[in-house]
Order: sequence, then C-alpha cells, then structure tokens
Amino acid sequence: MKSNRPTRKAARAFTLIEVLLAVGIFAIVLFAINTVFFSALKLERATSRVVDARLPLNQAFAILQRDLQGAVPPMTNSYLLPRNFTTGGGRSGGLGSSQAGSLEFFTTTGTLSDESPWSDLQKVRYELVPATDRATAKGQDLVRVITRNILATTTEEEDEQFLMGDVESVEFLCYNGTDWRNTWDTSAGDVGLPQAVRVRIQLAAENPTAKLSREPLELLVPITTVLLTNSLAGGTP
Repeated sequence: MKSNRPTRKAARAFTLIEVLLAVGIFAIVLFAINTVFFSALKLERATSRVVDARLPLNQAFAILQRDLQGAVPPMTNSYLLPRNFTTGGGRSGGLGSSQAGSLEFFTTTGTLSDESPWSDLQKVRYELVPATDRATAKGQDLVRVITRNILATTTEEEDEQFLMGDVESVEFLCYNGTDWRNTWDTSAGDVGLPQAVRVRIQLAAENPTAKLSREPLELLVPITTVLLTNSLAGGTP
C-alpha cells in the first residue's frame, strides 16, 4: 500500500568545482574593475599635473594679451614722455639666439589705488631674468616690470612681477603688414604700433641632455590703436 505523504527531495549543494569556478569568475571581474579604476586614477593625476603646469603659462599669456590690447600709440616727438614701443634684446637669450627677447611699451591697464594715484597709463616691460632658485630651476624666469609713475621727476620706481619660471627662451615678433620682424623700435625710426605681436615661449626641458625637438608655445595678439581720452583737442595723442 502506497503512502500519500509527499516525498522529500534531497537538497542539492554546490560542488567544489562550481564554487571554484564562481570564485575565479568573481576574481577576474574584480581584477578588471580594479585595473580600470587605477588607470582612470592615474590619468586623472597626470591630467592634473599637466593643468597645474600650464596654469602659470595661461596666466602669463592672459596678462600679455591684456597689455598688448591696451597698447597706446607712440609719441616720439614728446621730450617729456616719448611713449616708445620697443622689442629686441634683453638681459638673456631670445628664441634661437644668444640675446634675450624683451618687449617694452605703454598700455592703459593700470589700476587706480590710494597707493598709486596715477592714471591708467603705465609702462610695462617683459623679459627673462636669471631664476630666483638656481639650484632647482631648469630655466629662467619670465617677469613683467611695471612703471606706474611714468612722469616721475626722480628715478623711476619699477615693480617686478614674476609670471612663470622654467623658461628656456622667449621671442617677440612684430607684424608690419607684410612680414614678421624680431625688432621694433619707434625711437630708431619705426612708426606707430605693429599690426600684431606674436609671442613665442620655449619651456626648459625636463632633461637638459635630451635633444628632442619641441615646438614653442605661441600667443598671437592683433593690435588695435588705443587713443587716450584726455588728449588735447587737435593735439597729438
């Protein structure tokens, strides 16, 4: 006589091979996730280092562009304030030469304050100088020298502003409408402002012994003549 009780099936457990297979698959997936995560983390750190390294260069280019866009025309026939626009040799070597690139002109980017109650017209000069920390520096320092009191009766007080370090060379090229020139001097016969200025900065190599060809970083700024609003009517600006 058959019993009406339901038969209990034996509980089926995972075999050792199935457990090992599941653990192996899990390990492979975990390894792939860790690889992707650490690769992304490494890329993020490398990108941050590049951005941090380019930040001083971007700030220097921004200041240069602002000054050049505010450049005022030279006034070479004035003995009191000639307002010359000059590029050429400086204290160190320019790009591909033994002399330094230097740029000096007058611009309307000065700010008024209680300590410097002068107009917005100021004289600025860009040039390379020896690095402050020569022990760790790989190149020279690019500085911006500002003269706020341009009508000083005594020695002009200059304020040297550090822009960036580790610069191998800098070059300023001026466009006269037909070609680019590496010199422009209104005190020596050049007339007016150039139509555009191209700035080339060559960064110092990480390894000085490496002979890899590196392209310089460039900034191109078209020059628009800025007339001073407080000029005398009918007079020379």
